[in-house]
Amino acid sequence: MSNPRHILGLSGGKDSTALALFMRDKVPEMEYVFCDTGSELDETIDYLNQVEAYLGKKIIRLNPRANFDHWLEVFGGYLPAPNMRWCTKMLKLRPFEEYVGEGEVISYVGIRADEDRVGYISTKENIKAVFPFKDYGIDYAGVMKILTESGIGLPPYLNWGRTHSGCYFCFFQKPIEWVSLLEAHPEQFDKAQAYEKISADPGKTFTWNQGMPLSELRKPENIAKIRAKAEEMKDRYRKSRPNKKLVDVLAGLDEEDSAPKACLICQL
Repeated sequence: MSNPRHILGLSGGKDSTALALFMRDKVPEMEYVFCDTGSELDETIDYLNQVEAYLGKKIIRLNPRANFDHWLEVFGGYLPAPNMRWCTKMLKLRPFEEYVGEGEVISYVGIRADEDRVGYISTKENIKAVFPFKDYGIDYAGVMKILTESGIGLPPYLNWGRTHSGCYFCFFQKPIEWVSLLEAHPEQFDKAQAYEKISADPGKTFTWNQGMPLSELRKPENIAKIRAKAEEMKDRYRKSRPNKKLVDVLAGLDEEDSAPKACLICQL
């Protein structure tokens, strides 16, 4: 039997990035892959280029010919949503499994030691998922240390209010993140808005943000309401949160805990 391949999927998020840095010298034969939807944040691509230089090995980009627009047409213009995540299946899971093939593979997943969630685990019998951060007891503070000491640092999209990687129009964005996208990347906000369809016919309206179409969300009066609500929720959470280590609070781990649980293969 041949030796298994070692594959680590990167999303452009802090945890998968820290895992890649952590494993670089431990598994020299590691294959690094990134499933590019064609709709990633500009900062994500720049960040991955930095990571690639540090690793000294090419990050293999998947999906060069079948991007989001291709699959949107296949699905009849039906935008993905939390209960219909065709984007994850077609642009992340399927390309990964096709790349893996049928040979024996060890898949490295960046779930931290302080998390109780489970990441993507393929049902393919030839793929074995492993969780090095859990094995080594590396928590949020440990991830921050890896990123800081490497010089890579945190993903730059965090600087303008986005909490995770993924497509610029990800439906898991909170309203305040849509506001941040509008301010940081108005051209991408406009593109996201152009995908939406508003119709009087039942079942024919498709919007990213289920509570409000982007054409309404972008209005100054609604932005003001969104900001006020975000601040109110932040204050309420901080008053009710359980005791945490100082390093977790300073690094914003409490904000991460309160965020929606998105697709880990996209945003880990």
